[in-house]
Amino acid sequence: MTKSPSEPLEPPKPSEPARGRRTRADARRNRERIVEAAREAFAESGPEASLNEIARRAGVGPGTLYRHFPTRPALLTAVLQDRIDTLCGRAEELLTADSPDEALAEWLRAFLAHARVNQGMGGSLLIEELEKPDALGFDCHQRIQDTAHGLLARAQRSGTARPDLTAPDLVQLVVGIALSTAHATADPAQPDRLLTLVLDAVRLH
Repeated sequence: MTKSPSEPLEPPKPSEPARGRRTRADARRNRERIVEAAREAFAESGPEASLNEIARRAGVGPGTLYRHFPTRPALLTAVLQDRIDTLCGRAEELLTADSPDEALAEWLRAFLAHARVNQGMGGSLLIEELEKPDALGFDCHQRIQDTAHGLLARAQRSGTARPDLTAPDLVQLVVGIALSTAHATADPAQPDRLLTLVLDAVRLH
């Protein structure tokens, strides 16, 4: 029996592929929300921040969080990788800046902040990566060195940075500042002051 024109039509049910795509999209959005919430929580409370609080901030249940990140180190690694993606993405933008030396300086300040954030989490994980390159599941230290090399080489080609400096040396200097000032609350300006000294040594005068 056919429905009269006045009867409401039932919406078509989604096909299996459509449901699958929607499920994957929902899972991707949940993962992104968890990483963003964890990034904020770790910045506020350090790497021991409550995972239940992170799930609450992300708007998901604890079970959803654990399906994506079964361990705390897995979540820490995801947050670190997200931060590195942001850091290296900024470097790609700076490669087209008018002043190569100012671009390098801006990125090194961002790198220092990256290494000091989360109560030293970034610095400690960078040291772990130095000692055991596969500890995090991806070579974050090499990626940062390659990024630093691109900006440094551009400044060297322009004649504004000393030619004998290497990217590994520059990265190590900034990591050293981050580690040595991780708990220096008495003088919050010290990290930037030390980086200014490094930048002055980098530039050709």
